[in-house]
Amino acid sequence: MAMRQTPLTCSGHTRPVVDLAFSGITPYGYFLISACKDGKPMLRQGDTGDWIGTFLGHKGAVWGATLNKDATKAATAAADFTAKVWDAVSGDELRTLAHKHIVKTVDFTQDSNYLLTGGQDKLLRIYDLNKPEAEPKEISGHTSGIKKALWCSEDKQILSADDKTVRLWDHATMTEVKSLNFNMSVSSMEYIPEGEILVITYGRSIAFHSAVSLDPIKSFEAPATINSASLHPEKEFLVAGGEDFKLYKYDYNSGEELESYKGHFGPIHCVRFSPDGELYASGSEDGTLRLWQTVVGKTYGLWKCVLPEEDSGELAKPKIGFPETTEEEIEEIASENSDCIYPSAPDVKA
Repeated sequence: MAMRQTPLTCSGHTRPVVDLAFSGITPYGYFLISACKDGKPMLRQGDTGDWIGTFLGHKGAVWGATLNKDATKAATAAADFTAKVWDAVSGDELRTLAHKHIVKTVDFTQDSNYLLTGGQDKLLRIYDLNKPEAEPKEISGHTSGIKKALWCSEDKQILSADDKTVRLWDHATMTEVKSLNFNMSVSSMEYIPEGEILVITYGRSIAFHSAVSLDPIKSFEAPATINSASLHPEKEFLVAGGEDFKLYKYDYNSGEELESYKGHFGPIHCVRFSPDGELYASGSEDGTLRLWQTVVGKTYGLWKCVLPEEDSGELAKPKIGFPETTEEEIEEIASENSDCIYPSAPDVKA
């Protein structure tokens, strides 16, 4: 009997969640940051969704958020014409980077020394975080507002997407190497370092390209308009979500739809796999983040699969387990609400 997918619901935001990113795996686990139109990006424990802190300081919607590899720094992009760099341990604001228009995207180099930004002014900017007084390097060439910009190929190249174009740039010469043109708006872009794969969504299409050459690898069509897609670290599965409130899971090799289910109460804006591939997170117009198991029923994080006694004849069923929680309390929680919902996060620094 198939087990039911039971997502963990992370509340606390008051407006649509439009971007999210995981850190790498650190000695303390891995972490998750979310960008929201409420202007208050949040940091969470990645495997449980537990709230750690809120970065306070932006005066407008936050459109993009990222963590560096070891989760010591965070960066956010906002509608207040700034990008900010934060100490992800203390929650302190380290730098405010002024722009001339809305900032939509931020990304650290692997060594965390440089920050890449892009936004409505159609310019890519590269900030040297070790030289606060230095002006950023600028790359021009986009003809509409930049939605996403990412370092790739060990920071030797840059990928960026505007409305209907994806461009590949050489970091050393600051020149365009190649571009891809689409007949409809590009909704998201994800870069997979292992294998140099670029995941692009537009309309109902989920397309995979080489991040080195931009040559096509394969593409899938979904039943609805897709806003975001993510490829499993081991390239076994991909997940996608969009306008019909549903999440879709596909076999990457065959393109077969493996699962689809609703959990959100609004369009899904972003979806990403965790660095260990055990779960994926989704952010929605409904103001929540949800965590989903890649393998339903596996004991992981707050999910606990309680197997029946051998003689009981009962079917195994997944339960949400909490530290130091009795079986009776678990049953009571489950009967009240099938989702694990966290209380709203207070507006305090991490």
